[in-house]
Amino acid sequence: MVTPMLVVLLLVAGWPLGRTIWFSLTDAQLSQLDNWSFIGLENYLGEYGLLRDPEWWGSVRNTVVFAALSVLIETALGLGVALLLNHPSRLRTLLRASMLIPWAIPTVVSAKMWSWMLHDQFGVLNHYLVSLGLLSTPIAWTANPDLALFTVVLVDVWKTTPFMALLILAALQMVPQDCYEAARVDGVPAFTVFRRITLPLILPGIAVAMIFRMLDALRVFDLIYVMTSNSHSTRSMSVFVREQLIDFQQIGYGSAAATVVFFTIALMTILYMGLLRPALQKVEA
Repeated sequence: MVTPMLVVLLLVAGWPLGRTIWFSLTDAQLSQLDNWSFIGLENYLGEYGLLRDPEWWGSVRNTVVFAALSVLIETALGLGVALLLNHPSRLRTLLRASMLIPWAIPTVVSAKMWSWMLHDQFGVLNHYLVSLGLLSTPIAWTANPDLALFTVVLVDVWKTTPFMALLILAALQMVPQDCYEAARVDGVPAFTVFRRITLPLILPGIAVAMIFRMLDALRVFDLIYVMTSNSHSTRSMSVFVREQLIDFQQIGYGSAAATVVFFTIALMTILYMGLLRPALQKVEA
């Protein structure tokens, strides 16, 4: 019964991954795919290999900072929004639907929209900030190396917080109401109820949501590429891979970078699950 699924998975995911790993061991170029040589780990450990490339390590730093900031902020905001939406209200259905609008907008569209809004010459955000006296002169949010990465993080938070809120809201609605009724009868303060009852019971849901978002954030491409293109201050690992494969036509070197991205995401997922497992086991107990 499982064999057809495994075959499809092998063809869809395993074959491209295997080809990428194979190309990473060669000096293949996009313009000469029929003329390449096997060079082993030269693309990884050689004099000009990936692990000695400062541009690569810069993209790794940008990706880790982006993923850490965006996931933490989105989790905190998503938890707050989910708690608000969990209370009975006549407008709850309407609020849930409107909350999903940023998530429903395609990433490329939202990135371009925010690029226009953040423009230093005709951007509406700079216009209102200057009009209110909060800024003396317009700021080039996506062109300033000191602000570009944080600006991209804020745009990602705007777009993806509804996704986190929706998953956490689903976890909140699974919490037994008997726990809250017993706490209400005993006169337990609201914050203690949240800390002792709500948070431990929804922790598995939060963990799943954070894993999904971490995986997505570590391979971020479209948001950064549309808003800042190949800027060194925001270049992610995926943007670096695209640059090597398309701009420089280095199939071997780009495949090595793509392979490292894959195994980095897999390793961080395993470590994340390992760190959360004791907490989840404690909740289940």
